[in-house]
Amino acid sequence: MFWKSLAFIFFIFTIFLTPMVTLAMEKASHLKANKDEAKILQSWQGDYPVDKLSQLPDNQRKHGIGYIDNAETFNSVWKALKPGEDVPEIDFKTNLVIFARNTQFYNRIRIGQVNVKNGVAEVLAMETMSAMPIEDKVAMSLVVVNRKGITAIQSGDEIIPVIR
Repeated sequence: MFWKSLAFIFFIFTIFLTPMVTLAMEKASHLKANKDEAKILQSWQGDYPVDKLSQLPDNQRKHGIGYIDNAETFNSVWKALKPGEDVPEIDFKTNLVIFARNTQFYNRIRIGQVNVKNGVAEVLAMETMSAMPIEDKVAMSLVVVNRKGITAIQSGDEIIPVIR
C-alpha cells in the first residue's frame, strides 16, 4: 500500500511539475535569446591625449562609451593611444571596437564585459577612483567584439545607434 501511495504521489507531481518545468525552460531560453554576452576578442588600455578627442566619431566625442566602426577612425585613435605600436588589423565588416574613457576625472579604466540585450550593447567597465582632474590625458579602454546582433550602444542615459 505504501508503494502504491508513493507511486500515485509521484505520478501527480509529474503531471503538474512537467508543464511548469517546461514553461520555466522556455522562459529562460527566451531571456537568453534577448540577452547575451558579446565575447571580447581583443582588448587594450592606455592614456589618450585630450587634444586628440576630435579623432573619435563625431557624435560620440562627449560620451564616455562609444564605438568605432571603420579602419580610418580606428587607425587615428590607435596612433594617439599607442604611438609607435603597429595598428592591429580588424575586420570591421564583422567586428566593432567599443571604447570607454574618462569624462570627469582621470581614472584607469578597463572594459570587462559587454552584454547585449535586445540589440543594445551595455559596457561593464571597471575604473579606479580618484579626484585627479582631466588635464592633458584621459584613460581609455578599447575592446573588439563581433558586431552581429548589436544595433546600438548604451552610453549613460543615451542609446547610440550603430550605423551599418
